[in-house]
Amino acid sequence: MNYRLDIEYDGTRYEGWQRQKRTENTIQGKIEEVLSRMIGEEIEIDGAGRTDAGVHARGQVAHVHMDTEKTCQEICSYLNHYLPEDIEIRNVTQVDERFHSRLLAKEKTYQYRIGTGEHKNVFERKYLYPLHEELCGDRMREAAEKLEGTHDFKSFCTNKKMKKSTVRTIYEIKIEEYPGEITITFTGNGFLYNMVRILTGTLIEVGRGERDPKEMEAILLAKDRTRAGFTAPARGLTLLNIKY
Repeated sequence: MNYRLDIEYDGTRYEGWQRQKRTENTIQGKIEEVLSRMIGEEIEIDGAGRTDAGVHARGQVAHVHMDTEKTCQEICSYLNHYLPEDIEIRNVTQVDERFHSRLLAKEKTYQYRIGTGEHKNVFERKYLYPLHEELCGDRMREAAEKLEGTHDFKSFCTNKKMKKSTVRTIYEIKIEEYPGEITITFTGNGFLYNMVRILTGTLIEVGRGERDPKEMEAILLAKDRTRAGFTAPARGLTLLNIKY
């Protein structure tokens, strides 16, 4: 049977989502460890997005094929009983055998939080980038509009050996200003390795006045990582939602 897992996690102390040979400290690895114990054999799950080390998720989705007599609620309860307190399975549902969490995803939404105020945000410090600088939201929005749509985002990808297409569609980049904070919410059909963090770093440079918003078109056309801005830290990024 095929099961869908809806997952949220604080990625602060993990080496990202994807299982790795060099470490057992990954989100995928922790969930597989508990599921394997429950089933009595090695279990592998597939996630919709391979979030980086330190990145968080409120709406990660994974699927897993396994045979068990446990109900969906019992699977969910078992997982949450044995998983660390910073990983939570929000829901378990039985789905069509052909459901694939990554290949069938139509839309993903990420949010990046930037602390612009003078003081540290003690209680939210793990979930935002403490920039402590005022940024011009209007300049950032002007630049963001030029990044929306279907483009080759090779300039915004860390993977230099990327063999697959680097064309993606961003449906919306929403920039909101609050006292002491700016949030940037990205919604698109998919994102390249470090793409959201590089887009964020570039928009921060625009907000600082270090770049002109009109530069975005030239950066896209260059297809050169060195033309875009810095890679914003992982801690400010959260995977919010995935639609199918």
